[in-house]
Amino acid sequence: MLRLVNLKKSFGERKVLDDLSLTLMPGEVYGLLGANGAGKTTTINIICRLLNQDGGEVWLGENLLSDANKKLIGIAPQENLLYKSLSCGENLRFFGDIYGLSKKDCDSQIKRCLDAVNLGDRIHSPADTLSGGMQRRINVAIALMHQPKLLILDEPTTGLDIETRYEIWSLIEQLRQQGMTILLTTHLLDEAERLCQKIGILQGGQLLAEGDLNALKQVISAEEIITVSTPEEEAAIDIARGYGFTPRYYGDRLSFWVPELVELKTLVDYFSDIEINSIARQPVSLEHIYLELTRPRK
Repeated sequence: MLRLVNLKKSFGERKVLDDLSLTLMPGEVYGLLGANGAGKTTTINIICRLLNQDGGEVWLGENLLSDANKKLIGIAPQENLLYKSLSCGENLRFFGDIYGLSKKDCDSQIKRCLDAVNLGDRIHSPADTLSGGMQRRINVAIALMHQPKLLILDEPTTGLDIETRYEIWSLIEQLRQQGMTILLTTHLLDEAERLCQKIGILQGGQLLAEGDLNALKQVISAEEIITVSTPEEEAAIDIARGYGFTPRYYGDRLSFWVPELVELKTLVDYFSDIEINSIARQPVSLEHIYLELTRPRK
């Protein structure tokens, strides 16, 4: 559905995108992850033709992206595009007019898009009477008004409470099941892990890794991660290395990659010669993968 081929973009001496290539297949949710400044916003702006790349190509389906086919893209930016004194229906009609929809098409699309985000009963409600989550859903409805094939969601749950995040997650899954192709940018690793069929990790304008979660787990040679709380961390690291465990700090937590599953009693026995407050076990997650790929190298 979307292919970026060797995209390059610099601002002055600062290289923002450096031969970035990625592919979105029809009907999948692709999560683009990266810290602030990694190049996510520049990538989106190029896809939406708000910026011109210095090199490389953007393909939409079988054609190069152009003014003629960019209407196949819908975007819901991080900031809601709402006129809060207008009703939900009036907001959608305003953007439908911008997209060039006829009155008949606009009327049918308003109903269809509000139903798609489960707000069909709010057509006459002023936007400023809606909760934050409802306003975010209306923002997605606006992006769907011209029936795009590719939907870009730029950090759709930033600043929302956990209940509202679940609402938006449910909406994204619903749209995917309906066949929508979605490019999702997010800082929330659990969000990407839950929603995305494919994940790309961006740093310094380059794609460090790409694939589904099982493929990305190959970055870490471990069956599980254990976290050890102890006042004798150096001793714990020496012991763990003796059993082939790889030490890592996640924040201030001392953890180890365990190459093969080990019974908890056996793990406790390994560290029996030092003071241990606790040992916790957890599966390898996207958080561990992301931190490993983006950690500074000496």
